[in-house]
Amino acid sequence: MGTGEMGTGAMSTGRESTARERAALRVAVVGGGPGGLYAAALLARQGHAVDLWEKNAPDDTFGFGVVLSDETLGGIEAADAVVHAALSAEFVRWDDIDIVHRGQPLTSGGHGFAALGRRRLLEILHERCVGLGVRLRFRTPAPGPEVLAASYDLVVAADGVHSRIREAAAEHYGPTVTGGRCRYIWLAADFALDAFRFEIAETEHGVMQLHAYPYEADSSTVIVEMREEVWHAAGFDLCDEAESAARCAKIFGEALRGRPLRGNGSAWTRFRTVVNARWSHGNTVLIGDAAHTAHFSIGSGTKLAVEDALALARAVEAEADVPAALEAYEAARRPAVASTQRAAAASMRWFEELAGYVDQPARQFAFNLLTRSLRVTHGNLALRDPRFTRAVERDFGCPEEQGEQGTPPMFTPFTLRGLTLRNRVVVSPMDMYSASANGGDGVPGDFHLVHLGARALGGAALVMTEMVCVSAEGRITPGCTGLYTAEQAAAWARIADFVHTSAPGTALGVQLGHSGRKGSTRVMWEGMDDPLPEGNWPLTAASALPYRPGVSAVPRAMDAADLAAVRSDFAAAAVRAAHSGFDLLELHCAHGYLLSGFLSPLTNHRTDAYGGPLENRLRFPLEVFDEVRAVWPADRPMTVRLSATDWAPGGTSPEEAVAIARAFAAHGADAIDVSTGQVVAEEAPEYGRAYQTPYADRIRNALGVPVIAVGAISSWDDVNSLLLAGRADLCALGRPHLYDPHWTLHAAADQSYTGPAAPWPAPYRAGSRKPPTGRG
Repeated sequence: MGTGEMGTGAMSTGRESTARERAALRVAVVGGGPGGLYAAALLARQGHAVDLWEKNAPDDTFGFGVVLSDETLGGIEAADAVVHAALSAEFVRWDDIDIVHRGQPLTSGGHGFAALGRRRLLEILHERCVGLGVRLRFRTPAPGPEVLAASYDLVVAADGVHSRIREAAAEHYGPTVTGGRCRYIWLAADFALDAFRFEIAETEHGVMQLHAYPYEADSSTVIVEMREEVWHAAGFDLCDEAESAARCAKIFGEALRGRPLRGNGSAWTRFRTVVNARWSHGNTVLIGDAAHTAHFSIGSGTKLAVEDALALARAVEAEADVPAALEAYEAARRPAVASTQRAAAASMRWFEELAGYVDQPARQFAFNLLTRSLRVTHGNLALRDPRFTRAVERDFGCPEEQGEQGTPPMFTPFTLRGLTLRNRVVVSPMDMYSASANGGDGVPGDFHLVHLGARALGGAALVMTEMVCVSAEGRITPGCTGLYTAEQAAAWARIADFVHTSAPGTALGVQLGHSGRKGSTRVMWEGMDDPLPEGNWPLTAASALPYRPGVSAVPRAMDAADLAAVRSDFAAAAVRAAHSGFDLLELHCAHGYLLSGFLSPLTNHRTDAYGGPLENRLRFPLEVFDEVRAVWPADRPMTVRLSATDWAPGGTSPEEAVAIARAFAAHGADAIDVSTGQVVAEEAPEYGRAYQTPYADRIRNALGVPVIAVGAISSWDDVNSLLLAGRADLCALGRPHLYDPHWTLHAAADQSYTGPAAPWPAPYRAGSRKPPTGRG
């Protein structure tokens, strides 16, 4: 076998028949990591002729241990019981996660991990491949991609994050590689930890973190990670492998019980997130790190590669030909990979921002760490470790009135200035575009009474109106409501009276705004952001830049008179809002509307005192805020909605978002409602579950100011998780309340909560329990 090929005669002999007869394929696999080896074994097991190339020696490998989930192991067992049995005999298993925060150890149990040495994993897969007749070529570079594609029916590119095959056809695969903000190094300790361990070291240079877990009876993987600037400040950029290991062992001496660390060709590196627009090209397909990567903090690299191999083998077996198999493979895998990458990105960002969390109380810090990606939530952590979760709830202030179960975090009160909200749920502002259209009078009618009234009856503590426009010229569409006439104010007073009378304890908030350059458009369902075909009105904005060049009207850059008029319009609307009976006022400085347009460098190109550096771009929005705060009743709270990122190059940075929030808080904002985007048409949002909450989290923990989190928060479990972790004080939900006006009451019923924070209206109490369903 030596330096060339490994032949037959190991774990078992010969090939195993497939579920159905088909012509054998000639398969080339490039890359001898776990994904490539397992794909080779599974395809050979189906009767295909498989050749595998690996440029390194059989026992060359980076890292030390590999963690696999029960889900992945179940897939392996179903696909190949021989490999599953061999792996199961090697696994080190444990249930606990230890988190050490400022010297205080905290343990959460019930998690369930299985790990083994990476080298042993490769040995098992080598043996299986040899037993199935795979020709393994080690220390041998593979032929070029074009040669392989011409010589084989199927080419599997498992050649890692720096994939040569992917780069040779980059124009087709469309790879995007993004570097993280931390440096990390893989090391090992020659003893077995008894749990997965996270430990934080607050050094003179900055915060460093340790991720460690056992993988053999006498060995543990140890990863040390820190922000790039901390790495430089600590001088690790000048250290070789031995010195890095020695220094890390000293920094985390207590966790390592004084033992040394060792490397394995270990070097400090930045994690690179790989995303590809396409995973196949002709008869060549990418798997594992060549196709996608996910940050090691959720233990997913080998897991993803193995699951890719399983999916690819299933597709090859099920489909009539290679093109159909590759299409089916990608269709099956993409959703799961995208979900994992979103979770991994959230986890990576959490550790990048670790310094912002270390001042949290110990148990909240631990809960925050455990739920950082929302793969683990309050609900399933309560099942895994109810004692730990209940202790976190007690620290948060959840009353014991519900007995052992306790009060869910979302049903605890929260006070803003003179307003105490009975729970933490907000009905998010949602434009309805349903005001009287005759003459565009902006008067809220019966639709708004029913829409807002139903949600007020539905249990949320705070119900927000849509953006209510401060002038006719400040409307988005002819269907927008306003507060610039007495008739409008009287109509709003009717709605406020209904809410306060029929849903006592529910607060009603008004969001005031001006459309700026995004005005004079059709209602959403007739063409969002499309200009009106007729009846347009002139637009004003920070700068003469259309929202959609070539489509939208060009606004007039505001002069001194325009600025003064808008300030007066906002103040007059605030006075009417107070008289109408609103409990809270929110100033809309997000989503590319007028005030948002002053804040973003992409939409504010002014050269006067209102443009240029951030302090100038803040000037006009702060002037408007001050005018409104001066006339809004002193005991009623004011919030500000911000777009914390523009999702576009050159837009508002995370640091600027914090600075903007700080400025509004200094001027008297009681909370910051943190949204993102909709500032420029060419934005590229990173959508996903609760995708905007990291921006609220950052502002809250940087400034200590209350925040409202919003954006794809859809479950009460997510709400509880975000609150307990200290990432938000209130959670605003929009679409869930369109789907179910009684979302909050139903969330209470689902959690068996019957306390005062979610009272059912008297006429509805008979329906406070979920109706029984028929038998399946």
